[in-house]
Amino acid sequence: MIINTPKPPYYAVIFTSILNEDPKDYEEEAETVLNLAQSQTGFLGIESARDVLGISVTYWDSLESIQKWSQNTRHAIAKKKGKTDFYKAYRTRISKVEREY
Repeated sequence: MIINTPKPPYYAVIFTSILNEDPKDYEEEAETVLNLAQSQTGFLGIESARDVLGISVTYWDSLESIQKWSQNTRHAIAKKKGKTDFYKAYRTRISKVEREY
């Protein structure tokens, strides 16, 4: 689904990944983290797709909101599991959305 975002500027966190073969408990962990992110101050929404390459874009109202989410204790646990258990490769990019149409 394409979400409605506010009038720019706002920020996008773009997470691309390739999963390991049959990553145990990945779906449950992803759902837990998504539910937690949605409750964070400054969270605006998410768009996500997965085939061989997964791409998730979360939208935030400020860099401060992104920083607070990055430092969330439960999110830190999930990131560690991602590095050790879930992903063959991944990359996170943060960008400022200045225009949309």
